[in-house]
Amino acid sequence: MTPVHSFPRRCVRGFTLIELMVVLVIIGVLAALIVPNVLERADDARVTAARTDVNNLMQSLKLYRLDNQRYPTAEQGLQALVAKPTATPVPPNWKPYLEKLPNDPWGRPYQYVNPGVKGQVDVFSFGFDGQSGGEDRDADIGSWQ
Repeated sequence: MTPVHSFPRRCVRGFTLIELMVVLVIIGVLAALIVPNVLERADDARVTAARTDVNNLMQSLKLYRLDNQRYPTAEQGLQALVAKPTATPVPPNWKPYLEKLPNDPWGRPYQYVNPGVKGQVDVFSFGFDGQSGGEDRDADIGSWQ
């Protein structure tokens, strides 16, 4: 009887340690070049998302003002866009302007100032560092931009 597999024997050769090390070094170099660009893009995306949220909040505040002849007070805050304020002045024609208030891309609530420093009202995020002021990714992102 003949064996089922009667292939000639070949010498099976694997990768050497040197070859594996070269591949790992190449992967490391590529990662070192690509990762900083990807992280920078994530910061840009967060800033863009914050600007979009601020614009949406400002549009909702403008609708609130059209219906009620005034912006919410500082005490009422942005919450007035979600739930009818009970603090005076109670808006006469209130309706829900937002389903829920968004947090900024860093997980913190947006800030609301009435009267505003840079406009009639200001809506802003403190940015990455969560503190007023800053530059680059730490810069405040607001309705005045």
